[in-house]
Amino acid sequence: MEWNLIFFVNSVLLGVGLAMDAFSVSLANGLNEAQMKKGRMCFIAGVYAFFQFAMPMIGWVCVHTIVEYFNKFETFIPWIALGLLLYIGSKMLWEAFHEDKEEEGEESKTALTFSVLLIQGIATSIDALSVGFTIADYGLLMAFIASLIIAVVTFAICMTGLFIGKRAGSHLGKKANILGGIILIGIGIEIFVKGIFF
Repeated sequence: MEWNLIFFVNSVLLGVGLAMDAFSVSLANGLNEAQMKKGRMCFIAGVYAFFQFAMPMIGWVCVHTIVEYFNKFETFIPWIALGLLLYIGSKMLWEAFHEDKEEEGEESKTALTFSVLLIQGIATSIDALSVGFTIADYGLLMAFIASLIIAVVTFAICMTGLFIGKRAGSHLGKKANILGGIILIGIGIEIFVKGIFF
């Protein structure tokens, strides 16, 4: 993989797609805590960004410590990336159209303690673990930079979600999941086509 515009665009798009769950949760958190200070908002967005950075790197390390010994496995990476991103994107779309409004309302009233924030951070970033497979052909530095870009995008999106949540509520949550699902499916197809045909 080369350092080029496509690398940076893909990293930003991965960040946008992966951050949509955290954006939805940020909307709910902002709605739930209308008097939230900017420092607390930065901390919350920082926790989400940290997990969105860590998960792709963990996935990348797993691929390079386990898969490296199985050279034939590399030919399956585009198929795995397609399958994982189609699954994650489809799951996000399914949840966006079938989530129970009452349960969501109850969830948003949960006190946002540090332990709840950590659970939210892990839950909203677990999908990013599969990104380790999609960036498996990157070197360590490229994987680190891609993960860092994902984290920065996540931080910005979560701060936006917290601001909007404070002012307008969580009515955009469903649209955010739909957008995230579509982006992840699109990236999965792009990685698959590039890996198989080019």
